[in-house]
Amino acid sequence: MGRALLPKHVAAVVKAQKDPLKALEMFNSVKNEDGFKHTLFTYKCLVQKLGHHGEFEEMEKVLSEIRENVDNTLLEGVYVEAMRNYGRKGKVQEAVDVFERMDLYNCEPSIHSYNAIMNILVEYGYFNQAHKVYMRMRDNRVESDVYTYTIRIKSFCRTRRPHAALRLLRNMPYPNAVAYCTVVAGFYDSDYETQARELFDEMLAQCLCPDVTTFNKLVHTLCKKGLVLESEKLLNKVLKRGVSPNLFTFNILIQGLCREGALARAVWLLDSVLREGLSPDVVTYNTVICGLCRNSRVVEAEEYLHKMVNDGFEPDGFTYNSIIDGYCKKRMVQDANRILKDAVFKGFKPDEYTYCSLINGLCQDGDPDHAMAVFKDGLGKGLRPSIIVYNTLIRGLCQQGLILPALQLMNEMAENGCQPSIWTYNLVINGLCKLGCVSDANHLIDDAIAKGCLPDIFTYNTLIDGYCRQLKLDNAIEIVNRMWSQGVTPDVITYNTLLNGLCKAAKSEEVTEFFKAMVEKGCAPNIITYNIILESLCKAKKVNEAVDLLGKMKNKGLKPDVVSLGTLITGFCKIGDVDGAYQLFRMMEKQYDVCHTTATYNIIISAFSEQLNMNMAVRLFNKMKKNGCDPDNYTYRVMIDGFCKMGNVTHGYNFLLENIEKGFIPSLTTFGRVLNCLCVEHKVHEAVGIIHLMVQKGIVPEIVNTIFEADKKVVAAPKIVVENLLKGGHITYHAYEILYDGVRDKKILKKRLPM
Repeated sequence: MGRALLPKHVAAVVKAQKDPLKALEMFNSVKNEDGFKHTLFTYKCLVQKLGHHGEFEEMEKVLSEIRENVDNTLLEGVYVEAMRNYGRKGKVQEAVDVFERMDLYNCEPSIHSYNAIMNILVEYGYFNQAHKVYMRMRDNRVESDVYTYTIRIKSFCRTRRPHAALRLLRNMPYPNAVAYCTVVAGFYDSDYETQARELFDEMLAQCLCPDVTTFNKLVHTLCKKGLVLESEKLLNKVLKRGVSPNLFTFNILIQGLCREGALARAVWLLDSVLREGLSPDVVTYNTVICGLCRNSRVVEAEEYLHKMVNDGFEPDGFTYNSIIDGYCKKRMVQDANRILKDAVFKGFKPDEYTYCSLINGLCQDGDPDHAMAVFKDGLGKGLRPSIIVYNTLIRGLCQQGLILPALQLMNEMAENGCQPSIWTYNLVINGLCKLGCVSDANHLIDDAIAKGCLPDIFTYNTLIDGYCRQLKLDNAIEIVNRMWSQGVTPDVITYNTLLNGLCKAAKSEEVTEFFKAMVEKGCAPNIITYNIILESLCKAKKVNEAVDLLGKMKNKGLKPDVVSLGTLITGFCKIGDVDGAYQLFRMMEKQYDVCHTTATYNIIISAFSEQLNMNMAVRLFNKMKKNGCDPDNYTYRVMIDGFCKMGNVTHGYNFLLENIEKGFIPSLTTFGRVLNCLCVEHKVHEAVGIIHLMVQKGIVPEIVNTIFEADKKVVAAPKIVVENLLKGGHITYHAYEILYDGVRDKKILKKRLPM
């Protein structure tokens, strides 16, 4: 007589079977066995297996069968399992449907069912619905348990109400470490770090210590917020209470450090994994490799690839793609190809991410032909190009100004079963606008609409920018009107682009008009908007109105920046009110809390230099160096110009030499100004010295570089420089005669400037 088939045998086979449909087939086949009948236990095992693998249609059939064969009042565990299965796959409505049907099928929900559905709702952000379920639970006089409290605490923390979560924690009959850590994470997530720290210490003081799984969730929250150092402090506290970190703990911390760019610390922590007696896994190595690649340390990343292999781990697609992408971003495409060849040899199959990296790297390196060849090679090897691959190549071609090949590629997309998106069109439209072909870009929008791709805000903003750059402002305004008719609301970038175009065209009245329209339409101006308006008012010499606008900005909570104040200072200078400009310049740091820059110093120094108030210009020049604002080429130019106009050639000459010492290359106009003044004062030695200095620094016409014989070059180069200065109108004929004779004078030649 054969051994009887028992439900526990069937349940064991269902659990062991990897294929859920084969498990179902076996489950159904045993129904025919004599004397065998499925129990609640076997049904529950099958529901768990089918739901876990996403076979929900079959799961629902099994649920219907259970209801026919098992007492419905006993089915709560099965329904809870079904809800959790739906929840794991993000099918929230289906989970709710299971919960709602329980009453219908005479199965009264207990606290376990309420907890299950509330947890799913909270996990997917349906906080109001979760609260309604809780209120229904209370109305049905179902008592909360610890898990209920924890779910509600999580809900409060997810909605950034940690103080409400804390009150609930205080009301818990027996708070546990999970509830405490949930509230601690909520405080950290809402930037209440001190309270979070205090609550964590309170938990430990009550001898409640989280297990490693609970602690890892807290660490994950902190690392996402960039609080890795804080995570390590908490880790040290729990280590003293016997909690041993696992590999997941280290992986979270390493990922957080890599995200912050603290790579030295991340690498040290990787070594700590071994010291703790743990073995790094593929995830650990991949995290470090990815972090190094994102911070342009690809060579080190490759070293860890080799270390990973030596430690017995097999790199996966993520490993190889990270390093290939890292090399491509550094324009080291040959190294990327080397890694790819080695990876393919070891069984790696390049995917669309691999091809995107290579295509992008080659285009950035100025080799679009090679990028196109890589794309075609991918097609030949079975790559099914997605819109991402196409867009990567189209973007690369457009950046190189190759619009026709980009358009041809866009036409080929549909033939290969990949329809262009509006983003594809945006890439080409942007490329056309950068080339100045704005009308062609406009026509392409019509083509996009005809093919079902509706233009978005980026499309219209690109087109408006293109027209504004060409000062075709009527066309730009027409596009804004078209946006409204197409149901696309102009944003602050739209208005700023248009306002800037009108400002550049000196249309101050239109600027004011569109600024008012912008506010009336409910689009909030930002600091860039106000800076454009300030520039427009100053160009129209309405400086007092600009000052009033500065006050309005402050009243609306917008802090003027260095551009705002620099624009206004320039406005004062242009109307000749240098005193007003200087007064505002002095108020920048004290009243507006805006630090001076080289640019702001240049504006005010230039103003005093033009008024030939060189004493004040020198004072400001010295002050800017003292305040850490290094003078640039423009600073020296205006100082030199000022001194030369005053006839103080010695100071002008010294500033020119200092300018060159700092590594700047003065313009030929600046050189000419100093040379003319030196020649007027018969300082031929110094003037000729400047000519030889120009030759020495390579500030010469291109023809000089065609003279290969050193002896001839020494003689000819100074003469050519002098002739070039005269031809360019940089020196007078009088200066030319003196300099031409001077560069041939052997006595002067021997007394060159000491450099």
